[in-house]
Amino acid sequence: MPPNLQLGSRKVGDITLFDIRGRVTIGATNDLLGQRLRELLDGGAKKIVVNLTETTQVDSSAISTIVRAFVSVTRAGGELKLLGASGRVREVLMVTHLLGTIPAFDDERSALASFG
Repeated sequence: MPPNLQLGSRKVGDITLFDIRGRVTIGATNDLLGQRLRELLDGGAKKIVVNLTETTQVDSSAISTIVRAFVSVTRAGGELKLLGASGRVREVLMVTHLLGTIPAFDDERSALASFG
């Protein structure tokens, strides 16, 4: 795994929290992000929270990867939500209008409760 990126997932009931720590930009880090998200979807994850709390940078390739995962999980009858975007990451999500498209939450409790 690239030194400037850590990815992990954890389960809370039937919800998968996917933690991204560090930078996701075009190249190896974005490729790894796409691979891990595909693995979650292929493994049957239907309720996914992408935790951006410790994500320091995303670019258009990372946004594209997240959107692809959102579309894939939605088509499969699931839901993908965002958690904890702040600073530059939040700015990028606002500029790309993703915060109005993909449900986003500031705290984990609210994100988990939103699945009902």
